[in-house]
Amino acid sequence: MLSVVNPASGSVVAELVEDTPENVASAYARAHAAQKAWARIALAERMARIVRFRALVAAAKDDLARTLTSETGKPIAQARNELGGFDARIEFFLENVETAIADQVVHSEKSGKVEERIAHSPLGVIANISAWNYPWFVGGNVFIPALLTGNSVLYKPSEFSPMTGLAIARLLREARVPDDVFIPLIGGAVVGAALLAQPIDGVFFTGSYATGKRVAETVAPRMIKYQLELGGKDPVYVCEDVDIAATAAATADGAFYNAGQSCCAIERLYVQRDIIPRFIEEFAQVVAAFRIGDPLDESTYIGPITRPAQIAVFERQIADAVAKGAKVLCGGKRLARSGSYFAPTVLVDVDHTMEVMRDETFGPVIGIMAVADDAEAVRLMNDTEYGLTAGVYTRDRARAEAILADVDSGTAYWNCCDRVSPRLPWTGRGWSGIGSTLSVAGITAFTQPKAWHLVRG
Repeated sequence: MLSVVNPASGSVVAELVEDTPENVASAYARAHAAQKAWARIALAERMARIVRFRALVAAAKDDLARTLTSETGKPIAQARNELGGFDARIEFFLENVETAIADQVVHSEKSGKVEERIAHSPLGVIANISAWNYPWFVGGNVFIPALLTGNSVLYKPSEFSPMTGLAIARLLREARVPDDVFIPLIGGAVVGAALLAQPIDGVFFTGSYATGKRVAETVAPRMIKYQLELGGKDPVYVCEDVDIAATAAATADGAFYNAGQSCCAIERLYVQRDIIPRFIEEFAQVVAAFRIGDPLDESTYIGPITRPAQIAVFERQIADAVAKGAKVLCGGKRLARSGSYFAPTVLVDVDHTMEVMRDETFGPVIGIMAVADDAEAVRLMNDTEYGLTAGVYTRDRARAEAILADVDSGTAYWNCCDRVSPRLPWTGRGWSGIGSTLSVAGITAFTQPKAWHLVRG
């Protein structure tokens, strides 16, 4: 049995039956048998069923948000925000799938004798190994376009958010997506390994670099498509010309929203030396005002840590930083209350000898470092194995674009952070992953091109 634990209280909220490797193999056989019939259904009909699914999710938004909060500890207002953003992503996929996968005639002779055409075929059976921090976002980035383009999906939600995964499956069934076209698989690493052992046609994984590396090593020899959305050590550089109070508030939100448990949360702040005393003062005031508490309380901004084991990472990074000369401006320890709460932590006087400025934290801990100029900021922003997002705050757009052009990241932010748009590709560099979700690229990712050479005899 899989025990689902509420991280805000430590209480068990559900006991679920875990799938076995035999169950996984059976699920694959069913998904494989059902996929071609699903692909033969007209795109308009597949779209209509996703439209119904979208309406069912919207109608159940409050209940779904409470389920998400109960299993992950995400504050209820932020859980509803995630469902609202998920709706916008469905809208994008519905509006763009038809054009994205339409046949394209790229050459034809005036005589009509020769035509060259590109068509798109579904991959087949997709393994969607999702994450707990944004299960609607992360899962939906995969299973919505995968279903629309004619694939069947074996969906393994994180063992920390399985009830949300089961809710997704239930609503898809109600929307008349066939049971064997979307099959949830419940469990942890054993189930994930069993899923990768099947003759799947593509795997889309979200999680840590270490696990993503193992996924790639497992499936790469089989020459199937794999997409890995992994971690980040996302930097932001604050220039001297900003509105300091407004920028401190924006970057504090970027660092601590969802208790910092976001791949694109700010994990490193570089501030121009002349303004750093004032910036730190404003930043600390914002963090001190964050409401920490019951995630079902509408006013709560910071809830518990979903994976209690991650707290050991925070404690190790903070101890390492302090031993090397950093100061804890606020926080720095687990809170003395039931559940897995960790105080939002701000470290100053940090440098790149410290783990907290190089290794992923994935929690409510941020280091703030003074820099002399743009060149030093670029050098430090690039001093990481990760390359997910990077941001610059300045009034000067040209300056920001010049800086960000030199930073090796999949996403560049000017005067914003921790932002994702369905219209733009979500893609990482280095240890942040390979491939893209979202945008039109995140639709065609679930297809394979077929080149047609048509010559009239």
